[in-house]
Amino acid sequence: MPASPALLLQGKTVIVSGVGAGLGHQVAAAVVRDGGNAVLGARTEAHLAKASAEIDPAGRHTAYLPTDITDEGQCADLAELARERFGGIDAVVHVAAWDSYFGGLEDADFGTWQQVLDVNLLGTLRMTRACLPALKAGGGGAVVIIGTQSAVAAPNEVQQAAYAASKGALTSAMYSMARELGPHRIRVNTVLPGWMWGPPVQAFVTFTAHSEGVPEAEVRARLAERMALPDLATDGDVADAVAFLASDRARAITGQSLLVNAGELMR
Repeated sequence: MPASPALLLQGKTVIVSGVGAGLGHQVAAAVVRDGGNAVLGARTEAHLAKASAEIDPAGRHTAYLPTDITDEGQCADLAELARERFGGIDAVVHVAAWDSYFGGLEDADFGTWQQVLDVNLLGTLRMTRACLPALKAGGGGAVVIIGTQSAVAAPNEVQQAAYAASKGALTSAMYSMARELGPHRIRVNTVLPGWMWGPPVQAFVTFTAHSEGVPEAEVRARLAERMALPDLATDGDVADAVAFLASDRARAITGQSLLVNAGELMR
């Protein structure tokens, strides 16, 4: 009998920021499913406790701490929890983001834009820096950033200029980090979801269907008809891409952006 393949993240410890009901939960679940330890961070402790209980009922492969990524001390505390509980850090996945501010340039409140940038751009960099000592001590690892397809192709349905700009800035930062951290065998990559079937898109479909007086299936079909594949990617699909980039199977991949969008946009 051939040997069973090793689990993708067997024995790895992965910090996941922004764990709520959607993508962050799916990423954390994928880490544990694939043999790893997931260290969960988010601002709301109830979300963390719920996710941990669902993903890892015995509590052997998860730990969590309320974390606001705009606070350097809290970022350092989350990194320290990973070291204390599991002995180190092998990867950090940045899901935490402010994605609920809508609008374009003409109606922009630049004070709010600055807050969005502080969370999405600088918060990601703070959390990454907090993890660097452990990543270096372990001989390398992975940083995986959740970006957005909106940063490279703005959708017609909604305006999220501040969100898109902050994620576009992160992609530029990714290139610099990949060069800076590469000598330490730390890889830095970005996953760019498009229309991703999960709680935010489900809410958009429900709202649009109610506003137009049409079935939700019709609104979802409108989105899907633009895809090369016959349906939307899910947050689970995005989590699977993240798990791959966090694993040693992506050991030669750095400074790359991967669209997970069912082929809506091809680059």
